Amino acid sequence: MDLFNSALGKNITFVHPAYFIISGFTGIPNMKYYYVFLFFVYIVSVLGNTVVMAVIYLDHNLKTPKYIAVFNLAFVDLFGNSSLVPKVLDTFLFGHQHISYNNCLAYFFFCYVCFTMQSLNLVLLSYDRLVAITYPLHYQVLVTHRLMFSMVAFFWVFTIIVMLIAAGLLTRLSFCESLVINSYFCDHGQIFRLACNDYTPSFVISYLLPATILWLPLLFVLISYSYIGRALAKIATARDRLKAFKTCTAHLLLVGIYYLPFIITFALGREIHPNARIINLSLSSVLPPMLNPIIYVLQTQEIKESVKKLLKIRRQSKITLKK
Repeated sequence: MDLFNSALGKNITFVHPAYFIISGFTGIPNMKYYYVFLFFVYIVSVLGNTVVMAVIYLDHNLKTPKYIAVFNLAFVDLFGNSSLVPKVLDTFLFGHQHISYNNCLAYFFFCYVCFTMQSLNLVLLSYDRLVAITYPLHYQVLVTHRLMFSMVAFFWVFTIIVMLIAAGLLTRLSFCESLVINSYFCDHGQIFRLACNDYTPSFVISYLLPATILWLPLLFVLISYSYIGRALAKIATARDRLKAFKTCTAHLLLVGIYYLPFIITFALGREIHPNARIINLSLSSVLPPMLNPIIYVLQTQEIKESVKKLLKIRRQSKITLKK
């Protein structure tokens, strides 16, 4: 960040506070039960995503381009909830609401990187389903390991660069008055609005981030499924249509779980109570990483078969050892 500032102006001095105060859940009644729920969500998320990653890594039948994206989604979900939930519990359950300036920027960076990658992973899975159903004979050519690795790498690089720019612009702000962040983490919008100098660049970024994280990926998903719907309508028998559609159910559930809470929150706008808004957005952040592995294990036949096979091998190994 010092390099970023020196590149934009050596003689400019900015007032950076020693700390911020995160106050998002303060004053909301019965929050101790919510913290217990968050702890449960985090444990299930860690176990579920670890299992999905382990199954994909151990089973050679799952070394396909599609499961590169699924593995990356599980990694991002694990990393994202590990970046967010423990700090939320430490902040509000144990009363450590003061967070240093540099730690707050790092907190913002890692959380937003994970939020963005979760959304972009749904784009990868949409592309996989689009090609599989609309161009099934060309699937092996259009969806390759090299292409999927390249797309994953591009999304990671793109996301990191965008978030570094957003964090760098925050370092160009001076904070002279309130240091209270009315959110459950170091939220970008809540930080730059506390500044006492011109925050126009960060304001512009605050409109570009939702477009990058939410609306453009969602638009791609919707366009993909419009083409998928046309392709399914051309399939002769209802049984074959249902069979093809079932390959999309896991992904459709992921899309609904990720996007619907954000859409509802943004649609209600100022009509929603601030406390309800904070809780809804926090649930939107922590629930998809917990539910994604459960959905994939229950809805994807290949992963179910792989889990059964691995459990059978482990059971047989125990029996062999006992003998």
